[in-house]
Parts: sequence; structure tokens; C-alpha cells
Amino acid sequence: MADIGEGITETVKPSSPVQVFDALCEVQSDKASVEITSPYDGVIKEILVKEGEIAKVGSGLCLIEVTEEDADAGEPAGATSSAPESASHTPKMMEPPKEVSSSPVTSPPRRKHPLDPTNEDHKKATDAHVLATPSVRHFARQSGITDLSVLTPGSGRDGRIERIDVESYLAKGKEKVELKPTMREVAPPGEDIRLELGRTRYAMFKSMTKSLEIPHFGYSSTLDLTALNSLIPSMNSYIPQQFNPPPTPEYPPPISPDAIWGSSVPQKSTTVPNSHYNRLTILPLLLKALSRAMQEWPIFRSSLNPTSNSDERPSLTVRPHADIAVAVSTHTGLYTPVIQAADTKSPYEIMGELRRFQSLGRQTPAGFTPKEMPKRGATISVSNVGAIGKGEWAAPLLVPGGGVAIVAIGRAKWVERAGSKHLEVGVSWSADHRIVEGAEMAAFVETWRSWVEEPARLIADGR
Repeated sequence: MADIGEGITETVKPSSPVQVFDALCEVQSDKASVEITSPYDGVIKEILVKEGEIAKVGSGLCLIEVTEEDADAGEPAGATSSAPESASHTPKMMEPPKEVSSSPVTSPPRRKHPLDPTNEDHKKATDAHVLATPSVRHFARQSGITDLSVLTPGSGRDGRIERIDVESYLAKGKEKVELKPTMREVAPPGEDIRLELGRTRYAMFKSMTKSLEIPHFGYSSTLDLTALNSLIPSMNSYIPQQFNPPPTPEYPPPISPDAIWGSSVPQKSTTVPNSHYNRLTILPLLLKALSRAMQEWPIFRSSLNPTSNSDERPSLTVRPHADIAVAVSTHTGLYTPVIQAADTKSPYEIMGELRRFQSLGRQTPAGFTPKEMPKRGATISVSNVGAIGKGEWAAPLLVPGGGVAIVAIGRAKWVERAGSKHLEVGVSWSADHRIVEGAEMAAFVETWRSWVEEPARLIADGR
């Protein structure tokens, strides 16, 4: 065999017929997946290298029984052609010539080479361009997934498919199957219908039940958004092109900042289309201010570590950045994707993340992956209930693993104070009273208020 890979996965079995360009095995490494194809039509007689074994360069992979016509064509590279010895040494009796039929003899068309540009079937079936390790490919194949392109992009680096992506795909498929019988249950008018909770709602059911184990501390206050709201029109005029791409001009502008590059203009950073928007809202500014307050209060950047037994003393993990989860309501239930390191992102980038979360939530089932919902979660959760109803206050519940606090943001309204109008919003907090003291919660909200009501601090801070 050629020196092209590290791991071998069998695609044929002994006694199975093969045709020219049929895949014999798949040689895989972390960087590539290459198929070694059969050079002849024949039958597999013996597999010389078992699946997962290391094959030396130049050694045979299998024995193929071929006809004498194909055997005379020469020894193929990468496979050994062999006919049974009895057939090679047994003399053959000459048979009288048979009458030649006048009708043309049609032979079945040979399959096109996988690298043939006109081979559309191979283009549709191949997933060699997908990044995945051999073990993940093997696990996906055993699970019935023959085309890994349905899992792209993966949660790994550069979109690499990981094992958890395969498991998530299988779980979504199972959820679809489980929903079908429920949807077919049609009761006569006026009678009750029994519905089982879906996978997502059942997870929410269990999480909310466990939330009763956490002693909650509630705290409510109002924030003055007048100064922050005055920045919105100006910020909307300067949304970066990566989030608000301009229409392509018919002619290039006569004066351009890119003129210095000449004909080799470097490619600018782009984002996925589902993060585009043309209007900034006040929520990303509130989240940015919240992340700056979290940088001043390490306890709100901490999470409770799980304990193996009741005698072990609890411990906290303080994170260097502010990880904020945002509640997203979908067709299948409630999700809490995480804006990771929100303190390092601009309000424009945070808005792009929110738009992307909304787009993933509209899919059925929701398209969230471990990239948006990491296992360790966030340290603070945010529920923007004011965007849906007219409620100003709420009593949010903190679930295990959801961090140390959660806040519900109500609907903002204009009020008149001291002869002037102010835009105010109510915020309702719930904190884990095992970790956060009441005085700490109140002081933290005041820190958040200073960033919200004095937005010039965000400009001066420069982060």
C-alpha cells in the first residue's frame, strides 16, 4: 500500500464481489480520509490486514479472485490478485465454437472513477472533506450515519466533528421519532388529550424540580436607561460591515481605504449570515455593562463545583471572564446558550451572538450545539421577559449548574421624574443564598447600575 495513512477501516468482507473502483478500505488519519479502490472486477477471497491494524508500506491488503483476462493485465498496486491453485493448474477442455449471435452484446457499464469530474454519485456520497478522527467516523458508521456532512459544522476546532456531535444528532432523530405518535393522537372534540413531555421539556421539568434544593435570595431594583438609550441611534449608524453587510456597488468607489493594497486586497473577517442585523437593541448594552460589573465582583464569575460525597467540603471555581447565559424559548422548550467571555466582546458582537441564538432556536429541533451550550454553563443567567409581555417584575428560579444568580429583565417604560422623562426598567434577581450574601447581591446590582446609567464608563474603559 502507499504511505498515505495511519488507521484502516474495512469496507468489504471476504466472498463479497467487487467492481473496478469499488472501495476496498478506508485509510484515515486526523488530517485526511483516503479510499483505496479495487483495480479489477472480482471476488474478495481473503483480507490480509484486519481493521485497525497497521499495514506496512508495500504490503498487500487483500486477495482478489479475478478472471484470466483481468489477471493477464498485470499485478495491481496495493492488492494481490489470486485465483485458486486448482483453477490455475487444471487443464481445460476445448469446447466447440458456439454460434455467434447477430444481436449486439451489451455489457453493464463500468462505474466511473471517484476522481472523475463527471461522477456525480460519488460527489453526493463522499464525506472525505469533513474533519473527523477515525474513531468518530467508526462510531458514526456503527450508529447508522454514513454521511458525516449532515453533522457539519462540528463543535470541535475548525468545525471538526466530535463524538458528542454524533450523539446530539442521534438524540435529535430520536426526539423526532418520539414526537410522531404523539402528533397522530387526535381526540374527538371536547375530550382530553394526553401528551408526554418532549426531551427538552422533560429536562426542564427535572431542572426546575432540582431548583427547589437551592435556597433562593430575591432582590429587585430599577435601572435608568435614558443615557444608554440615547446612544442607540448613533451606534446604529456605525454597525460593522461584518454584521450589516452593505449592498455590492455596481462600480468600485473612486476613493477607498483598501486602495493601498492594490489588486491583492486582504480578505476581511466575515460572520455567518444568521448573525446579521441592521438595528441594535438595548439588551446587548445591558449585557456588556453586566459583564463589566462581573469583572469587579469575582463571586459572580464563580460556579459551584460538584462534590462526590456529602462529607466533602464544597468549593468554587472563579473564572477569568464573564460567561453569561441567555434564555431562549424554542418550539421544543427552553434553552440557555452562553455568551462566553462577554467582557471581551463589543456590544455589536454580543448582538450578533443574540441574533445567532435566535436563528438556531427557530430550527426544529433547535440547532444548539455544545459550542453554544458548554457543559460547565455560565455563572449568571439572563431572561429578557420584557421583550414578550408587559410585565415589569418576575421571580426567576436558579437551577443547579446554572451559576450563582439569575436576573429577569422586565419591560422598559417612560416615567416622569423631577419634570423630565426617564426610560426605566425593572430587574428581578435570584441568587444562590448558599454562596451569595444579600448585601453582596445588592452591592453588585449597584455596580451594574453605575455602568448602565453612566455609559461613558464603557467608552473610557475601552473593553
